[in-house]
Amino acid sequence: MKKFNIAVIAGDGIGPEVINEGIKVLKKVATLTNEFTFDFSYFPWGCEYYAKHGKMMDENGIEQLKEYDAIYLGAVGYPGVPDHISLWDLLLRIRKEFDQYVNIRPITLIRGAQNALSEAKREDIDMLFIRENSEGEYAGAGDWLFKGKPEEVVLQTGVFSRKGTERIIRYAFETARNMGKTLTSISKGNALNYSMVFWDEVFKEVSKEYPDIKTYSYLVDAAAMFMVKQPERFEVVVTSNLFGDILTDLGAALAGGLGLAAGANLNPEKQYPSMFEPIHGSAPDIAGKGVANPLAAIWSASQMIDFFGYKDLAQHILSAIETLLVEGEILTPDMKGNFSTSEVGDRITEILTKMIQEDRVIIES
Repeated sequence: MKKFNIAVIAGDGIGPEVINEGIKVLKKVATLTNEFTFDFSYFPWGCEYYAKHGKMMDENGIEQLKEYDAIYLGAVGYPGVPDHISLWDLLLRIRKEFDQYVNIRPITLIRGAQNALSEAKREDIDMLFIRENSEGEYAGAGDWLFKGKPEEVVLQTGVFSRKGTERIIRYAFETARNMGKTLTSISKGNALNYSMVFWDEVFKEVSKEYPDIKTYSYLVDAAAMFMVKQPERFEVVVTSNLFGDILTDLGAALAGGLGLAAGANLNPEKQYPSMFEPIHGSAPDIAGKGVANPLAAIWSASQMIDFFGYKDLAQHILSAIETLLVEGEILTPDMKGNFSTSEVGDRITEILTKMIQEDRVIIES
């Protein structure tokens, strides 16, 4: 039986609460299928760790994580710790050290989820964002000159390498081909006359190798408008680090809110572990109250299962989330319910149990 070793960084605020429910679901799936097991190792890294030790993770943290099949991250950020420290010293460090250059964020309006666009149909909002995740605007290149003086100057440099740009665009084309969908590139070549002109040229070059894929290209400001007014335009989308970060939060709002927003940080070659996370924040105002919405964390757990090669089981988890929303009974307060984080997780496992057992009966018959 296959065993997957998972490093758990529950993180800050509601992170531990929502991650617990994701782990509950993963354990249930493993028990029901008897095809694999999970071994979870917990690391206390995050802002609380920073407050005690002056660092977000152990000095040899990357070496420790390197031994795992995947990383399951809760949330990072807490009052008193500057955002650039909590982000750069943990999340972005892991992404870069493990070359997790593909960020996958599904934007799907599933049945039962609140629709922010009254005129949009369920099938209109079904996008898969593929975001470059290792360089671009988040490369960390730049300088801060003459700090505190009248001539103070700040330089923030985006880095777009041939290797980095081409591999994410090619990954997106392969994904679009496998899914039988269109591919849209989002950039800003009219204003960013080096980085985004280069991006557009690479997209055109690679597209010649995929004549079967219908492509579109939009400027980021136009894309933001079309996501709201005509979301059906978008199927598979590829874009840079910064634009992907911003647009997928807009997409989350269209598809039911950040409580349903999941993200996967992939090293497709599996040379290093990939990382899976809900993309919402740590929500310190509700931490410890047991009312946080765990569905994004559970959705990211399904992404992990999918990455390990169990697509049917990953789909079962998504179907369980959809069933829970359609029932509309056991929901957390942010979704106009009165139930706790753990009660939502318990209901998901109940739905999953029924689904997987029914599948087994059909296969055996």
